[in-house]
Amino acid sequence: MSHLRIRGVEGIGEIDRGADLARLISEATEVQDRDILVVTQKVVSKAEGAMVDVDPDDPLSHKSTVERESVRILRRRGDLVISETKHGYICANAGIDLSNVERGKAALLPEDSDRSARRIRDGLRGITGVTVGVIISDTFGRPWRRGVTDVAIGSAGIRVIRDLRGTTDTFGRELQVTEVAVVDEIAAAADLVMGKSAGIPVAVVTGVDPAVFLESGERSGVVPDLIRHPSEDLFR
Repeated sequence: MSHLRIRGVEGIGEIDRGADLARLISEATEVQDRDILVVTQKVVSKAEGAMVDVDPDDPLSHKSTVERESVRILRRRGDLVISETKHGYICANAGIDLSNVERGKAALLPEDSDRSARRIRDGLRGITGVTVGVIISDTFGRPWRRGVTDVAIGSAGIRVIRDLRGTTDTFGRELQVTEVAVVDEIAAAADLVMGKSAGIPVAVVTGVDPAVFLESGERSGVVPDLIRHPSEDLFR
């Protein structure tokens, strides 16, 4: 792999509950075999109806929903809550978001983002006949670092981790612990063309190493394969 091409998909428009994202994407852009589509969590949540009502005049009215959507509260500081969701994500406010949604609404995380990615992938294959990878992305902060970046919260058709253990570096030394979170890298790169306020909810990534794609019968997903089990976590 010597280069990637990443392009934002425009013209999809506002998403309503029940929207067929695969069809909307296929109508907005052309995709080819072994492209990877990065789709923002917000449009997936809207299409799946993962929305709740909040008081538009109370900036803290969504906090009770944060409590309900959390299985564990890790830290509180003022109005900020860092919690663990039922999916295993560690994030601010259980991933509940008030941005890019209509006033009086808040977006929840999809019930199962890996399943959401599979649905879009299967839908595109049925409509276009091509086989792509799909990543559902969301914006997370990082411990001990300022700023946010996009990460994968769901995927289909691609390996979420590229395990390089047992291979050698450029000096011939065997790699002992190197596992690359490929889906997070792609999600972050795609955000460069989607942005936070550009109204571009989908990006198409072309030129990804073919080794990233799953073979027939293989399965991989963010929740089963990327979320670190508590027994392996030095901070829990």
